[in-house]
Amino acid sequence: MPRPDFPRTIVEFQQRVPDDHACTEYLFQSRWPEGFVCPRCGRGQAWPVAKRRVVWECAACHRQTSVTAGTVLHKTHTPLHVWFWAAYLMSTPTPGVSALQLQRQLGLSRYETAWTMLHKLRRAMVNPEREHLTEEVEVDECFVGGHEAGLRGGRARGEKALVAVGVEVRGAGSGRVRMTVIDDASAVTLTAFVRKNVTAGAIVHTDGWNSYRSLSTLGYDHHPRNQSAARRRGEDPDEILPRVHRTISNLKSWLQGTHRGVSGEHLQVYLDEYTFRFGRRRTPMAAFQTLLGLQSQQQPTTYRQIVATGSGAQSRPDLTG
Repeated sequence: MPRPDFPRTIVEFQQRVPDDHACTEYLFQSRWPEGFVCPRCGRGQAWPVAKRRVVWECAACHRQTSVTAGTVLHKTHTPLHVWFWAAYLMSTPTPGVSALQLQRQLGLSRYETAWTMLHKLRRAMVNPEREHLTEEVEVDECFVGGHEAGLRGGRARGEKALVAVGVEVRGAGSGRVRMTVIDDASAVTLTAFVRKNVTAGAIVHTDGWNSYRSLSTLGYDHHPRNQSAARRRGEDPDEILPRVHRTISNLKSWLQGTHRGVSGEHLQVYLDEYTFRFGRRRTPMAAFQTLLGLQSQQQPTTYRQIVATGSGAQSRPDLTG
């Protein structure tokens, strides 16, 4: 039996998973498309422990296994169909959904419930074994945050967060994206970002910032492009690195438009969400099972881990996200 496919329309979604029982059956078929297999002994005979059929007990070794184990739904007290709707709303609409929008659309009584659900879903988006960017890549940094008066110079930081961005060149368009919050724009930091995210031997396009100079000694075909020189020639400096600049502009519009800004301690997971959505922009419905954690290579995140991400997070949830 093949894994269940993903509903193509919102009407089909509502018909396929109208309640917790249907969601449980979807989870079971997704985890064991060929029938139950005990993770301890490998036997295939089991019976449901309760009417909800969430937990199954192996007939041979009596190990009990939940269909939600290892997913973002594990040990949740929120109904499964609510989680399914949250994953659907997060994976299919182009701009995504904020916690306030999710609370309103699902009729949740507490904002914190919606906020926690979305953060758990975001943390299921990153595959720790994902492949590096390849062939030809544009790299730049940007500041994320509101306007600050009195800052001078293109890399004057103030209270803003600094983000490194890499975008694959695919003809006139863009391929995959990588984004990481970084501490500074030093050579050590920026070259570490490139080495972590770009395959050695790739062509790397950057601006003329000195911190990128050592890339050519690290196995990359480095092509620096001087923005000041472009201005003197009357050219548009944004066209020096068009793909990465366009990606940065779209990121900032998305953060302000969908989430009305985000707090610094949780910025990285929003960058991960943007990266996830960008990579699946042409096939958004294929992201549904990944969001639920059915194909995840990492353990689900707990609420305590989420609120411990940054200073002050435990006492004040991110009310802008």
